[in-house]
Amino acid sequence: MTIEVRAATAFDDVKTMLGPKRPDANVCWCLSYRIPSKDNLALRGQERGQLAELLCRQDPPPGVLAYDGDEVVGWAAVHPKADTSFARNRKIPHVDDVDVWSVWCIRARPGHRGKGISHHLLRGAVEFARKHGAPAIEGYPVDNDGKKVDLTMAYVGTRKLFERAGFSKVADTDSVLNGFPRVLMRLDLG
Repeated sequence: MTIEVRAATAFDDVKTMLGPKRPDANVCWCLSYRIPSKDNLALRGQERGQLAELLCRQDPPPGVLAYDGDEVVGWAAVHPKADTSFARNRKIPHVDDVDVWSVWCIRARPGHRGKGISHHLLRGAVEFARKHGAPAIEGYPVDNDGKKVDLTMAYVGTRKLFERAGFSKVADTDSVLNGFPRVLMRLDLG
């Protein structure tokens, strides 16, 4: 298996990773941290997919996709922190004034989990941010101490995943997910 990570410009592949089974379903589309909460709550049904499609045409696009050959097998959301709700989040601290990027959602497609896709996605998100001039990149994974994380909450990643990608813990947060504290991990890209 050779995994290639590319910018998320192919909306059909983003739709495969994030879209609902029913077109009118009100699923996240990985927008809950990407846009202001008020805007996120106002979107209904197909409006969410339409916004995701628009974001795929912007520079930078909303994240990266992992491919095994021509098949999309993973997604990671990555963007400048200043343009996300993390810029105003009271539970995730700001450690300095660096124009840091954030990676907040890492998903392997069902049937492809347990094959290291998350590691490829995180490395790809780092390279994507670096290519776009980011001086540093942050993530906010759970510090689960090796304990099992519920699959629906595993999208934030684990501290171990981020450490393996070269990130270091910079701060604790006031955020808890699935009973585990989240930590602020950072990797300087300069």
